[in-house]
Amino acid sequence: MARLLLVEDDLTIRAPLVRALRDRGHAVAAASTAMEGLRHTLDDRPDLVVLDLGLPDLDGGELLRMLRAVSAVPVIVATARDDEREIVRLLDAGADDYLVKPFTAAQLDARVRAVLRRGGAERPDGEPVLVVGGLRIDPRARQVTLDGTPVELTPREFDLLHHLAGRPGTVVTKRELLTEVWQIPYGGADKTVDVHLSWLRRKLGENAQQPRYLHTVRGVGVRLAAPGT
Repeated sequence: MARLLLVEDDLTIRAPLVRALRDRGHAVAAASTAMEGLRHTLDDRPDLVVLDLGLPDLDGGELLRMLRAVSAVPVIVATARDDEREIVRLLDAGADDYLVKPFTAAQLDARVRAVLRRGGAERPDGEPVLVVGGLRIDPRARQVTLDGTPVELTPREFDLLHHLAGRPGTVVTKRELLTEVWQIPYGGADKTVDVHLSWLRRKLGENAQQPRYLHTVRGVGVRLAAPGT
């Protein structure tokens, strides 16, 4: 199952495509504007973005440029524009494939699977399960258990915990977290990290005053370690 983001403003196209892709086993989120699509990509980190060009707030080509500044997520441009120069320009700008409307859901699904196969070496399917004390983080299933009990996390909370679990016992700076987890290399607010750490602590049954796994190093960052270490 792939996690897809469909950026398409036309509801008569968006709704049936979402249903059809879900019927083919994908988890599908949808956005109707460029800025909503950018936010979804940064917050939810989908496996692939299907991008229309005729969006109401920004041209999809501009969104592609913005995505490429902060993310390596595969992008399939799906649009009615069939000008060869436009196709070449967008592929050169970082699109992974280009599909001209009208197309069937089966055609789109085949393109999705082909693009994901090409990028298979970069996908997390082969990553090992991480274990830190009673925490077990499975990147393939994107599931976390604590002492055998499932922990329900948002996509961002999972990515944050996964990044820290890959560096157990190491103090990770907020700047690194913003760059690697939020994919914001050009700056950002430490408060964003603090808020998500607070939510994560709550779900792990701890707090900053009585930490078990997440230990704040004031002025530096945060360290994930098994209790007692």
